[in-house]
Amino acid sequence: MNQDNTVTIMTMNLRFGLAGDGENSWKNRSPLVAEILSRYPADFIGFQEVNHFQARFLEEQLPSHSHIGWYNKNTPWWQSNMIFHHNDWCCMGSRHHFLSETPDLPSKLDGSKWPRQCVIGWFQNRDREILAVNTHFDFDPGVQARSADLVANFLKRFPAGLPVVITGDFNSNPGSPAYERFLAHGFQEVFSGRDMNTFHEFDGRDTGLHIDWILYRGDFRVKARQVVLDDFSGRFPSDHYPVRSVLGWEKRAGGDGGMP
Repeated sequence: MNQDNTVTIMTMNLRFGLAGDGENSWKNRSPLVAEILSRYPADFIGFQEVNHFQARFLEEQLPSHSHIGWYNKNTPWWQSNMIFHHNDWCCMGSRHHFLSETPDLPSKLDGSKWPRQCVIGWFQNRDREILAVNTHFDFDPGVQARSADLVANFLKRFPAGLPVVITGDFNSNPGSPAYERFLAHGFQEVFSGRDMNTFHEFDGRDTGLHIDWILYRGDFRVKARQVVLDDFSGRFPSDHYPVRSVLGWEKRAGGDGGMP
């Protein structure tokens, strides 16, 4: 999609479409989601808590994108972590894992309330390659830290040295054990050093919770970053704000910044 040596990333917890949210039900929110997706285009969008009917809605709203991560379509209440990628980016391979000691089977870590998932795609656009990851962590800090290590280990199943972006709802703030584990694995977060608010419970208030992150590793620099605060007469598309960032490839000495 971008022709200027950049890639645009967005993460959005869509909010489980079967939840009993009253006036904030999916039926009322879906037009607002459509407007957000129109206003804020991105090469890669990581969605969490995606019901099957929400996945079909996203397909309709993002006709220039393909997707990975739609899992277990025969279970109506299933929540998928999906990555929608612009069709300029060709998917070279993908994997779906559970955040557990048996990642290829529906399962969870001890202490995790729910089975949590991680989707990884290997993408190419001309001379660029990237690993895009989307995940959703559980609530216990120890489980979150172990989940961060699992995600880092899953990346080893792909070619080494590729730049990586990770989107997700991590259910913890920067500075948490999970965040520190990602730093130890060489990642940075696009809002590093700034206190942000990304969860607002449908009313736009500041909860002090910066739980939606865009992490990156590799020859990137952050060219732009934003928490998308748009409301529609006091209504919001989700109980989470989307987070969006433009990443640029660093120039390399003697080269054009392209992949070796």
